[in-house]
Amino acid sequence: MLRLAVLLLVLLNAGYYAWSHGMVRAYGWAPAEQSEPQRLAQQLRPEAIRILPPEEGRRAEQAALTPPKPPECLTAGLFDEAQTEALRKALEALALPAAWSLDVSVEPARWIVYMGKFPNAGAQEKKRAELETMKLKLYPVDNVDLRPGLSLARFETEAQARAELAALQKRGVRTARVVQERAEIKLAQLRLPAVDEPLKTRLADLKPLLGDKSLRSCK
Repeated sequence: MLRLAVLLLVLLNAGYYAWSHGMVRAYGWAPAEQSEPQRLAQQLRPEAIRILPPEEGRRAEQAALTPPKPPECLTAGLFDEAQTEALRKALEALALPAAWSLDVSVEPARWIVYMGKFPNAGAQEKKRAELETMKLKLYPVDNVDLRPGLSLARFETEAQARAELAALQKRGVRTARVVQERAEIKLAQLRLPAVDEPLKTRLADLKPLLGDKSLRSCK
């Protein structure tokens, strides 16, 4: 009886060995094959493992634990028409992954009731004193080509300025005239609503076009 048990155990072991090694696959007896290709893709590549120096390891650990900064809104400007067009071309060439805009605003033309151009600063001050005795309000002249000179009123249209000139003439103003101090100005504001750290690095290419108008927070 014992010999029969031993013989049966040996036969069972031999049968399991043959089954597990596919020796009886031709008869339909074999374990299921593990052939999922994704398992090979998940295998570690020991040759790619690199041991970091202690300091570099601490920096890598800190970077992994520190959450990335959320995107922020950046803006710059104002830019005149030529600067705006140059910026638009540069932004299109960069093909930025985030949205951007160049928001244009119009500063209207300015027409003034003007006296001048005076031969010197002394003549200008003499006329200023005369006008102040007439209780007239004076405005600075921003256009350097009209200095030294005096502005008695400012308007967005020529018609408004001429109407004011007529009223001033009735008050005794004789040598004033209407001139355009400046033409209409179109200015643009650059706005980037969602800038992350990688995008901020790419925006460094715009620095020569921004001049002294660097990117700043929209807040």
